[in-house]
Amino acid sequence: MTAETIKYQRKELELKALLEITQAINENKDENVLLNIFKFTCLIHLNIKSLVLYVYNQQEQFFLRRISHQVKEKLPEKIQKADVQENKELGKLSLSLSEEYSFTEVNIYVPVYHKDKMLAILFMSTKDGDAGLDLDFTQALTNILVVALENKRFARKQLEQESFRKEMEIASNVQRMLFPATLPDHEKLRAQVTYIPHSSVGGDYYDLIERSEDDVYFCVGDVSGKGMPASLLMSNFQAALRTLLRSGTDLKTIVEQLNFSTFDTTKGERFITFFLGHYSYSKKKLTYVNAGHNPPVLCTSASNSPELLEAGTTILGAFETLPFMEQGERENLAHFTLHLYTDGLTEALNPNEEEFGEERFLAYIAAHPSFDPERFHKGFLSDLAKFSDGIPVRDDITLLSLQFN
Repeated sequence: MTAETIKYQRKELELKALLEITQAINENKDENVLLNIFKFTCLIHLNIKSLVLYVYNQQEQFFLRRISHQVKEKLPEKIQKADVQENKELGKLSLSLSEEYSFTEVNIYVPVYHKDKMLAILFMSTKDGDAGLDLDFTQALTNILVVALENKRFARKQLEQESFRKEMEIASNVQRMLFPATLPDHEKLRAQVTYIPHSSVGGDYYDLIERSEDDVYFCVGDVSGKGMPASLLMSNFQAALRTLLRSGTDLKTIVEQLNFSTFDTTKGERFITFFLGHYSYSKKKLTYVNAGHNPPVLCTSASNSPELLEAGTTILGAFETLPFMEQGERENLAHFTLHLYTDGLTEALNPNEEEFGEERFLAYIAAHPSFDPERFHKGFLSDLAKFSDGIPVRDDITLLSLQFN
């Protein structure tokens, strides 16, 4: 057989190998199928006896073994990027591995690069040393496989991102449905809310329910975590709260039931800080329970200094049974203002990484005790923006102000 005939046969086999791998890619075969086709193509059509393929995982910064055939030596599953060094001028590859591993059975290596980044390493040995091996073609074929695997990884990532985007969109819509569509603005009660989510789905919750002409309930809460899990927990929490309010149960029982429902759902892995208040116009009486939340601020015409509403219990969902419970009460309240908020407000930062803090918030309230809610929010948000000086919020901010007359 002449050298020309051998050369022709080799090119014919290389062409078959190229056609088989490209056809599999065009048919969108999954990764394992592509890897198997590549392996058997190399073994059948090329002069390859044994091979090992490592593909670089950019996210984890290591080379992962994807193919291993006809190698009895112990090979590492992963090779850290820092342990791989290639001297291109000398054509030598250096691996910093422990003594338990060996690559003596695969004495040829083919690196696959994209610009200056090594994407894969193919180790192999030949069947017949005299038959030779076209390293350039083998490298090109490996490059085609690695690019196909990378494209699949990129497509998978895009699908995951799209799925996450849709999930966040659903969670955001669910959350918007939880909040009141409108707030009271009449002679007896004027309400104003500012809600600034840190992302498309926040962990804050507020609500206001006028159950009758005499009774009004209001609350604010902060669910641990973000995204769909927090949104679903918030949805269940609101449904339980509104069911309990329709039953006419007292605040202590409502909070105890909410705690049990939250703990039963999350098994103690998530919790909610929560404030629930009730006002009776006829009795001029405010009752409330604070479950580990930032204490709302009460301003009355009889007192020049704001009062913090702290009585209550611990956070909801951390314990199956609440360890203690106290219901706060204030009587003879006819004209007063309440400011309910979440910790994102007081934890807002300025360029010097100072928190806005409770003291600044109380000072602003003390300086503007009689402002109607809308005017109060406009002025306060202006002050908060000046303090933050362009630093973005790091948590959801909720401020709910109620002015009873």
